[in-house]
Amino acid sequence: MKSKKILLPLATLVAAGAIAVGSGATFTSTSANTISSVTSGTLTQSNSKADAAIFNLSNIKPGDVVNGSLTIKNTGSLPATFSLTETSSVNGFAAANLTLDITNTTTGTKVWSGTFGDLVDGAKTPLGLVEPGVSNVYTFSAKLATATPNTDQGKTASAAFQWDSVQADATTTNQ
Repeated sequence: MKSKKILLPLATLVAAGAIAVGSGATFTSTSANTISSVTSGTLTQSNSKADAAIFNLSNIKPGDVVNGSLTIKNTGSLPATFSLTETSSVNGFAAANLTLDITNTTTGTKVWSGTFGDLVDGAKTPLGLVEPGVSNVYTFSAKLATATPNTDQGKTASAAFQWDSVQADATTTNQ
């Protein structure tokens, strides 16, 4: 009889619990999140004279200057650090008779100035950070010195250049 006294209240509690759960009387809550999207940026550039000569002059004489300009534009979606590299050069003129000036005419900044061919082949010359959509015009000016001697007649000089861009430093974005 004693076990019936214990089992009856226990059975009643179990039945009441089952009725409460089965009746939907339990509160619940849910929420959801997604990572909407993560899209990489782009790093591209345009060169108004891509794969073409910046300038070409035959029959230069003492005192002559030849100018050539081109436009480099950051066409990507990322800010980028740009640089200019002389990839190869030949200067058949004596001493410093032929000079080269490179100027960012958009900003008025002198990029380089010196004897034609003295840029170290393969060394990058920094041009700074360029935001997406921004263009810079670069002017290359070669000058044959007025005092160039007769021994420089028939000489030739040439150079090839490469424009590079590298993404700006990585950042952390907290949202």
